[in-house]
Amino acid sequence: MAWEPTGAGTGEESRPDPDFLLFIRKVKEHTSIDLSLYKEAQMKRRLTTLRLKRGYATFAAYFEAMQKQPELLAEFLDRMTINVSEFWRNRNRWEVLDQVFIPEMLRTNRRLKCWSAACSTGEEPYTLAMILDRHNALRDATLHATDIDEGALAKAKSGRYLERSLKEVPEDYVRKYFRQDGMEWLISDDLKRHVKFKKQNLLTDPFESGYDLIVCRNVLIYFTEEAKDLLYRKFSDALRPGGVLFVGSTEQIFTPARYGFQPAETFFYRKAE
Repeated sequence: MAWEPTGAGTGEESRPDPDFLLFIRKVKEHTSIDLSLYKEAQMKRRLTTLRLKRGYATFAAYFEAMQKQPELLAEFLDRMTINVSEFWRNRNRWEVLDQVFIPEMLRTNRRLKCWSAACSTGEEPYTLAMILDRHNALRDATLHATDIDEGALAKAKSGRYLERSLKEVPEDYVRKYFRQDGMEWLISDDLKRHVKFKKQNLLTDPFESGYDLIVCRNVLIYFTEEAKDLLYRKFSDALRPGGVLFVGSTEQIFTPARYGFQPAETFFYRKAE
């Protein structure tokens, strides 16, 4: 899950907007989603476009309609997040996980506990499942995958993808873990069985603990600094000592020690033991 990036804000966007501020408060009361923890200019432009498309002159009117029409609320939640994902995204980073960190973990523990946070439509946890299976570790592993978007989770559980999502997948992995069905590619049932999907709000819901690996990529860049600070602390608490956090290619943690992390590789952070 991630907010869709848009252009730079304007001076007008930075002025307080009582209508939008009330909308933020009402959404939090109704859904527990705190929009104030996301970068406002990007979010407001996206939601204004959706509101006007549906014919509502104000956010107050739009929210009132969402309360009465479940389909509007579902559309809001879907548009609020932009599910841009693909298997093996930034493949060289996944290869580091495959060749360095997973073998290292398996030398001391064959029963890994892993979590794909903000997993979108499932490409990320299924990529991790492929890697674990290639190391003969999937059957003994616990692999959680969570997202706030129920529509994205439904697609992830179905395991059906267009060919463009597979463009970075190594050919031997395509042969082993996918089969073509018309215009779609289906993930293998064996991988599907081992990924446990669940709805979760990262900012408000509690995290499990004792994870060996947490993957959360291309998400945190859309949060405010306050929200990032909260999430880094929660991720640190959720990892076991020596566990690894794998972040996206634009999400370097500049003060990792503040959260009990040590840089382990580019975009990989190890919790201090």
